[in-house]
Amino acid sequence: MNILAMDTSNQLLGVAIVKDGVTLGEHVMHGHRDHSVRLLPAIEQLMKETKTTPADLDRIVVGQGPGSYTGVRISMATAKTMAWALGIDVIGVSSLEGLAHQGELFSGYVCPFFDARRGQVYTALYASNSDSFEQVEEIVNPLFSDWLEQLREKGERILFLSPDIEMYRSMITEILGEQAIIPDAAIHYARPSVLAQIGAARQADDLHQIVPNYVRMTEAESNWLKQQEQQK
Repeated sequence: MNILAMDTSNQLLGVAIVKDGVTLGEHVMHGHRDHSVRLLPAIEQLMKETKTTPADLDRIVVGQGPGSYTGVRISMATAKTMAWALGIDVIGVSSLEGLAHQGELFSGYVCPFFDARRGQVYTALYASNSDSFEQVEEIVNPLFSDWLEQLREKGERILFLSPDIEMYRSMITEILGEQAIIPDAAIHYARPSVLAQIGAARQADDLHQIVPNYVRMTEAESNWLKQQEQQK
């Protein structure tokens, strides 16, 4: 099975081509503000490098977010358009789940997160051991300090993974102390090849039903609701 995976939900743009579980090629690039102009050229370049044609693809796996509203929409729209044009499956995978799976060799809890501004994060919690890797807390958008207090009550080691780890390192260690495990830098950046591996084992999504997971409303939506409440 040939899989094209892509994710532009956060500051990294990532594309990968995986064939029968083997990563043929992978590009991960910084460039949060120009994903819209870099994604298609990155896909084209990777397909050229791996000698893969569009007709070779069997499915497309896309990061569903959460993250940047614009970023999530870019890869989702691209994935759906390509899947429709090629007549192949599309599978959405949580961008947090993709990041969390990079800690699947860790024994304990794994907490991936993305900065959501104003002291908030997008996050979830996974439990990892030698036999399984499963989500134990749903994706939420809390104040990070409140979330850390909840995690402290678990009394177990927690591996933190995030491209924004340096923004919150001191808060994590202050609240959780030795409970918190913060690894070296490379593992904090999600790899699209991991998304591909997750998506390879899943059923296809309905092309017309799959949507980004924003977790919270956009600011425009929130302001509109406030205006409606004030007019009542």
